[in-house]
Amino acid sequence: MTDAAVAHEDEAVGEDTVWVEEESWIDRIPRAVAMLAIFVAFVAVWQLVYSFGLVSRIILPSPLETAEEIVAIGANMLSGGYLLASFRVTAKEVLIGFLIAVALGFGLGVLVGETKLGERAVLPYLVAIDTMPKVAFAPIFISWLGFGISSKVALAAFIATFPIVVGTAAGLHAADENARMLFKTMGASRWQTLFKLKIPTGMPHLFTGLKIAAIGVVAGAITAEFVGGGQGFGHLIRTASSQLSTPRVFALIIYLSLLGLATFWSVVWIQHRFVFWHKDGTRRGQPGE
Repeated sequence: MTDAAVAHEDEAVGEDTVWVEEESWIDRIPRAVAMLAIFVAFVAVWQLVYSFGLVSRIILPSPLETAEEIVAIGANMLSGGYLLASFRVTAKEVLIGFLIAVALGFGLGVLVGETKLGERAVLPYLVAIDTMPKVAFAPIFISWLGFGISSKVALAAFIATFPIVVGTAAGLHAADENARMLFKTMGASRWQTLFKLKIPTGMPHLFTGLKIAAIGVVAGAITAEFVGGGQGFGHLIRTASSQLSTPRVFALIIYLSLLGLATFWSVVWIQHRFVFWHKDGTRRGQPGE
């Protein structure tokens, strides 16, 4: 039998024995088309609910009214108006709170993941604190730190810290046992094993916690602004709600969601640069990939 015949036979056997999951038609829809279709359907349902009066129009504005308010807010921000200053305040609270959460979360995560003391004594307290309603802490932080930016940053960091702790601790436990034994056999110290094996191996888990924290940190800052006032978008939403200006409320919420998305995708971008060897669902979902 010739080499070509053998190769052809092996290929035929491979096709018969290897099971390949067939991709459904819905999975073959381009990402941009699917997102556009979902958005159009959402706006259509929203317009139908508004047109038929299923919800009071005082509470639910029309899509057109909301779009007009979005444009008005955007024009004010582009012209350097007061809304831009308010957005900068909220963005500053989110950024500082997130950086503090990263520092605290990573430090506590290493403590929990590397020491028996942290796992047995510190972790139960962290879990107990995380189960408490975060909104209840807003008045406490405000009474401690005042009505300025500090209380907003504190609540934002408080909400975002725990996911980073969990991600860091899980990442430190993800290192292969054989690799650990190899490092130990080669005489590596505990710190060398931590920084050269466990942390690099656990980076995907760490970034999972960072992505969850990137979403929660915006909610923390806005919650503190609801309770303690200030000059950010949270205060503007509360003011617009008291005036029953629901189109402005919806528009401001959309801009806050954009801030949250920007924070989230910034973390994803950093992950793709530093953990390029790890491919997950988020990476495959990136445009152009």
